[in-house]
Amino acid sequence: MIRLANMNKTTRSSLFTYTLVVVAFVVIQLLRTFKDGGIGSVLEGQLIPICAYVTMALALNLVVGVSGELSLGHAGFMSIGAFLGCSAASALAGVIPSAPLRLAVAMVVGAILAGFFGFLIGIPVLRLNGDYLAIVTLAFGEIIKSLLTNVYLGVDKDGFQFSFLSDKNTLGEGGIQLIKGPMGVMNTLRISTFVAGFVLVMITLIVIFNLVNSRTGRAIMAARDNRIAAESVGISVTKYKMIAFVTSAALAGAAGTLYGCSQVTFTATKFDFNTSILILVFVVLGGLGNMWGSVIAAAALTILPEALRQFADYRMLVYAIVLILVMLATNNPSIQGFFARLRSRAAEKKGGAQ
Repeated sequence: MIRLANMNKTTRSSLFTYTLVVVAFVVIQLLRTFKDGGIGSVLEGQLIPICAYVTMALALNLVVGVSGELSLGHAGFMSIGAFLGCSAASALAGVIPSAPLRLAVAMVVGAILAGFFGFLIGIPVLRLNGDYLAIVTLAFGEIIKSLLTNVYLGVDKDGFQFSFLSDKNTLGEGGIQLIKGPMGVMNTLRISTFVAGFVLVMITLIVIFNLVNSRTGRAIMAARDNRIAAESVGISVTKYKMIAFVTSAALAGAAGTLYGCSQVTFTATKFDFNTSILILVFVVLGGLGNMWGSVIAAAALTILPEALRQFADYRMLVYAIVLILVMLATNNPSIQGFFARLRSRAAEKKGGAQ
């Protein structure tokens, strides 16, 4: 049996993150079994959004923390997954009766389409130096929001019907209106579950950790640390940054499908610039490149606004103060050194016991 003390820092961090997510899932599932004194209706309604936002934070951290690029429009990829993935789930209701399987297919559809758009954006932008990706993704997020606000999509026995700007679809008997312009996605079946969210978070962690710890991941970080040196030893910077960006976009698309299929209805305005900034806040507070930090920050800051609702008018003030305190704490060298010493002592004790 491999001792914890003999593991390298990356392996210990990965193991801690997996353990954190699994323990949180088990504890919540146990609490949900109690009718009285469980997790409460507020937290119950936040479980699936928490899983979606945790996935989004992990995906964005792959771009910002690992790849070293800045994306300000990741909510755009989430909206693609939400709109198109949920539309696919509704359209496949008669073909795939099993809800979990239909949700899995819908998330794959959302991930593929979001990854495709990420690839289209990355082709011209990732070849350039500077903050062009931030500018383009910001514009992309706003463009996608405007386009989806004007899309009308329906399906009947003859297939899909699509129109833009105005509803010109003439659905036959038994037809379903999937997307209705400014009113957003209609007839959502709400097939997302907390278990599906947990599985998506675990898949996201497995994908990211395997990518980061591979030769591809080392090439991505080499390009991040010194682009000129990486190019001088034959590393294709554009190629490896593209891998990170497309993977991140695909994971964001899957998260969007999970979130969308948990709502009765939703509009494109849900995935605006503020949502992209909120996800970026999760990443920054959790620490760039720190995946377990992103998990904790996304979960805590998703719950916090609801937990502070009792403060009424002072809710956002308290929220801002908490954000500032967390930012100061996570970037304080003394606090970081204290927790590093605690982890080192715990590892030594476990290693000695074995």
